[in-house]
Amino acid sequence: MTAVYEVSNVTKIYPGQTVPANDAISLAVEPGEIFGLLGDNGAGKSTLVRQMANLLAPTRGTIRLFGQPLGLAPLYVPGMVGYMPQNGMALNNLTVGETLYFTAHLRGLSRRDAKAERERLLDLLDLGPARDRLVPRISGGQRRLALLATTIAASPPVLVLDEPTNDLDPVHRRHVWDVVHDLNHARGTTIILVTHNVIEAERVIQRVGFMRAGRLVAVGRPGALKASLNEHLRLELTFPPGTDPTLPPTVEAREIGPGHWLLVMERAAALAYVAQIETERQVEDFRLSTATLEDLYLALVHNAAPVPEVA
Repeated sequence: MTAVYEVSNVTKIYPGQTVPANDAISLAVEPGEIFGLLGDNGAGKSTLVRQMANLLAPTRGTIRLFGQPLGLAPLYVPGMVGYMPQNGMALNNLTVGETLYFTAHLRGLSRRDAKAERERLLDLLDLGPARDRLVPRISGGQRRLALLATTIAASPPVLVLDEPTNDLDPVHRRHVWDVVHDLNHARGTTIILVTHNVIEAERVIQRVGFMRAGRLVAVGRPGALKASLNEHLRLELTFPPGTDPTLPPTVEAREIGPGHWLLVMERAAALAYVAQIETERQVEDFRLSTATLEDLYLALVHNAAPVPEVA
């Protein structure tokens, strides 16, 4: 079966720069999967997906969409791919309803079907109250939802979503993840997803690539990649206010809130440490769990050694 995307040795060096934004990246995205791209700010994720959307040409390397090299036919990628950037909104001089109608119509739907698609999307993404308002005059969260609605209008077979839940409240963030899952499950839409929200993304992604400093350092299924942390436990600790906690000196601890600490430790050491702090009554609350995709993310972006691809 032909891959949806084949990215081969892609390097991007911006004019005036010497350090590549993308450095020899190769990966494949298979039909019907949700592929996540994770990495810190400046890791090169947005540069990569802009090249995959044919908005930016690689300095070196090739990208194929359904086997066809990008750039040969200007209208090929817009006809196949719905691209949602981090910022920006096309057709800013139109209302939300007009934007959705014209996008659906330009993508090949008849006037009648484009009107039906507009109504479906207004309802799906809770945009009814913004229907007759100009896009620049709605809230940041509504603009983000309107941009997602524009991206998925007329159901392109491939979606490239760059930080789709930015600026959204928790209720709408959860709803957007549900929409992404449903598009993939019900329609077989192939989705490339860039996000910083690792915990929420873990609900929907099927394969993931981790980027660091322009390079792809690990690719695979989340469960298979997390197997490298199987002998570790995630330990969250809450100490009483004003407490100076005694934390293991050989373990990197991260304060995730006032008096709230996160550690990833080897299983035996974690259990021994919990027994110690319980005996000494230092801790107000604790939670032990297996390592998450976020823990793997933190390990990879702070670890200089690349991790081999896992199928």
